[in-house]
Amino acid sequence: MEITQQCVVALTWTLKDTLGEVLDVLDEPVEFLVGGDDLLEKLEEALQGHEPGARLDLHLEPEQAFGDYDDQLVFLEPRSLFPAELEEGMTYEGLPAGGNPDAPRNLLYTVTEIYPEHVVLDGNHPLAGIAIRLSLRVEAVRDATEEEIGRGTAGTGFFKVQPQAPGGSLLH
Repeated sequence: MEITQQCVVALTWTLKDTLGEVLDVLDEPVEFLVGGDDLLEKLEEALQGHEPGARLDLHLEPEQAFGDYDDQLVFLEPRSLFPAELEEGMTYEGLPAGGNPDAPRNLLYTVTEIYPEHVVLDGNHPLAGIAIRLSLRVEAVRDATEEEIGRGTAGTGFFKVQPQAPGGSLLH
């Protein structure tokens, strides 16, 4: 079956930065809805017309991937707003109550630094500002179910950063 809009594709990949440093490896196939919210637009475009077994090597600039880094999405918040067991790498949906009222509420913020009096929160995607190289393989293609089409996802959140426990993977 050929990849078209509203199908589900199972992919494996290696994701690297432009210096060749491996950022993520997906060894086991994961399903993504083509034509939904699961994949980056440039990736969907590249996949069109391919079949299982196809291999693609893509180079994505930041604006085609996770966007440019925006220093306006970095906030210093009082340490007292956070629990004692706070660790770098923890994520929060929106800022805690009492946080900067001008900060966007719909972002996922990552704790990047902890000081005695304040905490640095970053609302950028962890790969924002980075050009990436993606070597992928199409493992399988199938028709999407009506439920998947209605949800706009095959249930995979790789390209949408999800809240993680300390030490958890930010990518998948």
